[in-house]
Amino acid sequence: MTTAEISDELAISLYRSMSTARQFEKRAYDLFMQNLVKGTTHLGIGQEAVATGVSAAMADDDYAFVTYRGHNHLVARGTPLAPLMAELLGRDNGLMHGKGGSMHLIDAERGVLGSYAIIGAQLVIANGAAWSAQYRGTGQVTVCFFGDGATNIGAFHEALNFAVIWNLPVVFVCENNLYMEYTKTDTITAVEHPAADRASGYNLPRIVVDGNDVDEVYLTAKKAVDLARTGGGPSLIEAVTYRHGGHSRADPAKYRDPAEVEEWLKKDPIPAYRARLTARGIDPALFDKIDAEIAAEVDAATEVAKAGEWPKPERLYTNVWADGGAEWRN
Repeated sequence: MTTAEISDELAISLYRSMSTARQFEKRAYDLFMQNLVKGTTHLGIGQEAVATGVSAAMADDDYAFVTYRGHNHLVARGTPLAPLMAELLGRDNGLMHGKGGSMHLIDAERGVLGSYAIIGAQLVIANGAAWSAQYRGTGQVTVCFFGDGATNIGAFHEALNFAVIWNLPVVFVCENNLYMEYTKTDTITAVEHPAADRASGYNLPRIVVDGNDVDEVYLTAKKAVDLARTGGGPSLIEAVTYRHGGHSRADPAKYRDPAEVEEWLKKDPIPAYRARLTARGIDPALFDKIDAEIAAEVDAATEVAKAGEWPKPERLYTNVWADGGAEWRN
């Protein structure tokens, strides 16, 4: 399949997913500035094409592991906006009843088995989910998203090594936004592409895609997912993209060259995709209609979230694995 072979129906769905993620995160930012989002939050504005393109290539029962910058991924997997927004606000009607917040999101119903604040932690856990599917013979594929910063963590290398040795049905997706928190990746990494240029060390092909081109991301991910599902083993994809804002809401990102930011803003994946589809003959009025529908959905989700009650203290004792005692040692 090529870009030209992507159906209008799929293309419109990809646009809707990216636009939903963008509008959701803009609202999350607004609520954070109103001190309604509790704790910190890490936005993926500018990176929507990666989560959208990869998720579109996955089956409904596949597994996904994401980072603390994971709102886009849950939106792309179909998580309802109201409980997602409520979780950011720490309310009882949130996905985890307010216990997870922005950085610790789970939607097991849609295969999202957690967003992880510890850099690289999800890579080895993703191998476990992939091994489980392989052992049970379910045909499920695990997709593990991580940032460029994780490529200098030991877990990255351990996970790739064992995924290849065990021929696991897992696809690793590096969202390379060029910065490890506040440090430019190329200043502390020995290779130009921190994930793809290390793939050969684990007998994997070098795969680099334009992370702002949702069609390219989708087509590349589909090949990798199909390969994993049919017993072909793991893949490692590096998607080069850019976050429009700072690392988190506490970061003004003044360490970035304004000219660099301006250049990347011109590569914004959403208006670029809209222009591509318009040139293809799709009526631009359709995109206006979609954006308006999404705006209404985000507004409704916001009101539901804000109306949610605060969790009662009893919530602290739910979904825990130990009572704090030492009996587990026995």
